[in-house]
Amino acid sequence: MDYIHHYDSPLGGITMASDGQALIGLWFDGQQYFADTLSGEYQEKDLAVFEETARWLDIYFSGKDPGFTPPLELRTTPFRSQVWKILLTIPYGKTMTYGQIAQRLAQQKGRERMSAQAVGQAVGHNSISLIIPCHRVIGADGSLTGYAGGISKKEKLLALEQYGTGKELSGVDR
Repeated sequence: MDYIHHYDSPLGGITMASDGQALIGLWFDGQQYFADTLSGEYQEKDLAVFEETARWLDIYFSGKDPGFTPPLELRTTPFRSQVWKILLTIPYGKTMTYGQIAQRLAQQKGRERMSAQAVGQAVGHNSISLIIPCHRVIGADGSLTGYAGGISKKEKLLALEQYGTGKELSGVDR
């Protein structure tokens, strides 16, 4: 049995999902691939992992690095899991390109190179948005390419982390 919980963020509703112990999903409501890791049976419930995740989100949306990661369970393919684990290493307020992720993955696998496009697909299917920071991945030319929650949200998240866009996230105190 899986469980869900809702959180109201300055950028809209967020749905969290858990297996009862760890976070298995976190999506902006209505985003691409919404709820893709939920099993057929789930119910809304208050859980300790949801409280911890809400605390993480409160800190994050106040413009600060939460400094911790709630327990995560990656329900995905081995390849996507490897990519998502690299995403978890991108520091708050920093970015990495798809190509840089592909290079790191190739090094881990002992290969000469990996496809940045395959990395892009794995990043795009991230089921634990924000906490696994796929919004911190940019194009080789610095462009804000793709984000399942929408490019405007990506811009606002990077601005919140004070990365280059100079835009303020309305409704968030710093």
